[in-house]
Amino acid sequence: MLILCVLHPQPLWLSWKTPTTDLFVIGASTGGVEALFFLSSRLPKDFPAPILVVQHIGAHRSHLPELIRRRGPNNAVEAKDGECPLPGTIYIAPSDQHMMMDGDVIRLTRGPKEHHTRPAIDPLFRSAAISLGPRAVGIILTGMLDDGASGLRAIKNCGGLTIVQEPTDAVAPSMPMSALRVVDADHVTTLENIPALMCSLAARTIAGAKAEAPEWLTLEQMSSFGDPQMKTLSEIATPSPFTCLDCGGTLFELKDKTPLRFRCHTGHGYSLRSLASTQEEMAEKTLWASIRALQEREALLRRAAQVEHDLSSHENGAMLREADRLADTVVELRKTAEKPPAA
Repeated sequence: MLILCVLHPQPLWLSWKTPTTDLFVIGASTGGVEALFFLSSRLPKDFPAPILVVQHIGAHRSHLPELIRRRGPNNAVEAKDGECPLPGTIYIAPSDQHMMMDGDVIRLTRGPKEHHTRPAIDPLFRSAAISLGPRAVGIILTGMLDDGASGLRAIKNCGGLTIVQEPTDAVAPSMPMSALRVVDADHVTTLENIPALMCSLAARTIAGAKAEAPEWLTLEQMSSFGDPQMKTLSEIATPSPFTCLDCGGTLFELKDKTPLRFRCHTGHGYSLRSLASTQEEMAEKTLWASIRALQEREALLRRAAQVEHDLSSHENGAMLREADRLADTVVELRKTAEKPPAA
């Protein structure tokens, strides 16, 4: 997919054909597995539209399709590249792969991570918005941080319908709350009500032709696969003082600031919240690595002072004083590392 995006004279998503069937796209994270079990158990057999699901699972092997099949009357499968989604089937994004719509077929890619995760929700939602326009229905369920917020806004901007789980009903309310900050959702409701709502929306009639997706959206989708000419990203973003935590490149701040997002030329993408969260995680790893290095240096100095018999008393004392200084530094660093985050 990445090679096609770079070499094809026209990006594939600019020539997508509008499918004839509605498509439901669902994004979930923390608490999402149980929420998906509930939805699949409440949907009627032969649900009249395909359902594509991104559940944050990272690179771990997933048994989610099999588990969902056991709980509901509709088939659930791990998505395969190039297949056409069929009504009555739930397609689950495979581990460590983004899932997107390319016209009327599913595309899978191990492209750059977004929000420091793969699969991510936003790439699927953006592609559904561009490809299906008003025939796309986006659903944000329980989860942490804000993956899916900008993608749900894209669906709304392209004429699709948007559903957000009521934050007070979610195991983790952060994702629904983040979506509601940037999207005037068509429906905000509890998990209990979503299956019936999906059935109602799947039976609706859509009038009118599919409108063209906003230019910023198609350009962002292009830049999410990397920008080898270092041109596309410059049209929709400006350089920021921040560094990509996945590849070390410069992060550009997207001009569309609802929500505020960043992207590097390689294609890695972050929201402000996911960047801060990932930065905190990596800073903690760096801090503990520094503590380990200082402890090893202290131990080495004490050992040298113990066995190097040709050292003068001054040199030996200097080594021990430096070891004591390092020990004090380690104590202070550990206090910082072990301090709980602010509420």
